[in-house]
Amino acid sequence: MMKKILVVAKREFLATVTAKGFLFGILLTPAIVFMVMLFLPRLVSRTPLRTIGEIAVLDSSGEVAPGIRDWLSPEKFTERREAEQRQLRELTTAVAGATVEAAIGTVTRSAVEEVPRITVTAMPSADIEKEKDLLRFPPPKPESGKIARLALIVIHDESLRPAGDEVSGGSYDLFIRNKLDDRLINEIQTAVVRVLGTTRLRLAGFDPERVGSLAQVERSQPHVVTSEGEQKSSQAFNAILPVVFMILLFLSVFTSASSLMTTTIEEKSNRVVELLLSTVTAMELMTGKILGQMSVGLLILVLYTGFGIAALTTFALSGLLDFLLLVYLVVFFIVLYMTIASLMAAIGAAVSDFRDAQSLMMPVTLIVMLPWILMVPISTQPNSMMATILSFVPPIGNFVMMLRLSANTPPPVWQAIMAILINAAGAYYALRFAAKVFRVGLLMFGKPPTFGTLIRWAKMSN
Repeated sequence: MMKKILVVAKREFLATVTAKGFLFGILLTPAIVFMVMLFLPRLVSRTPLRTIGEIAVLDSSGEVAPGIRDWLSPEKFTERREAEQRQLRELTTAVAGATVEAAIGTVTRSAVEEVPRITVTAMPSADIEKEKDLLRFPPPKPESGKIARLALIVIHDESLRPAGDEVSGGSYDLFIRNKLDDRLINEIQTAVVRVLGTTRLRLAGFDPERVGSLAQVERSQPHVVTSEGEQKSSQAFNAILPVVFMILLFLSVFTSASSLMTTTIEEKSNRVVELLLSTVTAMELMTGKILGQMSVGLLILVLYTGFGIAALTTFALSGLLDFLLLVYLVVFFIVLYMTIASLMAAIGAAVSDFRDAQSLMMPVTLIVMLPWILMVPISTQPNSMMATILSFVPPIGNFVMMLRLSANTPPPVWQAIMAILINAAGAYYALRFAAKVFRVGLLMFGKPPTFGTLIRWAKMSN
């Protein structure tokens, strides 16, 4: 019996991994990830601000307009863009390497070179309603030589000199032209807030630059102390790690389980299954197919995990990975695969056409997608009541526990062991259900069954 099962498993494994589509898919996924990392900055980058216009500042004190004019000058825009570019380069070099850093540098360079050309006009007094009307009129044509009014800033007198013992004074009013770029609005608001703050300090007798330098404290990057020594912590790595484990588990399980269902439907629709059943039993066939496709899933898991470890080693981040997580990953893969593959085998044996399988696959897909929907709250609060309860609900508990284990505050070991045992029990009952449906449905043709029909078949089969 075992010999026949291994023959079926070998045939299933070789038929899958030697297919051109499988080899292309295995190589395509890492290629897509690399291309996304390389070209995503170009695809998502916004066009540089090329705005030309006027901003009027109604300020009776005359203290605020010069600071706003300086903040919105082309030189200051360029300084801020260059500083942002340097920070982005440092971050991407630490996390993704020099290749992505070079790509981002190319994108951000254009943002540095092109900055808004803003004229700030100071007005000690004016009719506010009349000045606001200029925002309603259509912008003048370029050949007229006039520039468009983009915004009107009204500074209140109490904004600079708080009354009595108040710590802070009033605020300001900002009126803008319709459909003004959000980035420019943010720059204007930042300019007003910063200038009002420094002006208040100066009028109160303090040196704004000295106060700012005293209040500014740079954050120190934490160092992880391990048995191998100290290593800089990476917040980006800690945030991405749970997602990576989810993707590895999902890809390896569903790629192999879907292939199992596909080959079963093909063999049934082509009547090949009748020839196979003349040499092996239904149980031997199902067991061999499940084991063969599990080998495919393990191959995918090993390849992608190897790519990830190689990348971490290249960027000197391998010390941040707890290799016990890889053991958990393999265990939860086996448990989850047995559950999903059993259901896929039952669906493949019950139908004769791929279209008929869609309705039966929908509930399975919705159940497995639940951890993806709850991924953010589970990974950020891995020890919450919701995360703990879902860890013990098959089959989603495999995903949830893997998320919790790869988070910064993993659960106790006993919870991981209990989750493995409970989800393994769920996989056992899924296998029993699939075996009964597989035996009955493999030679059934005609009207596509429903889930109720599958349950009746399971009850009829001994």
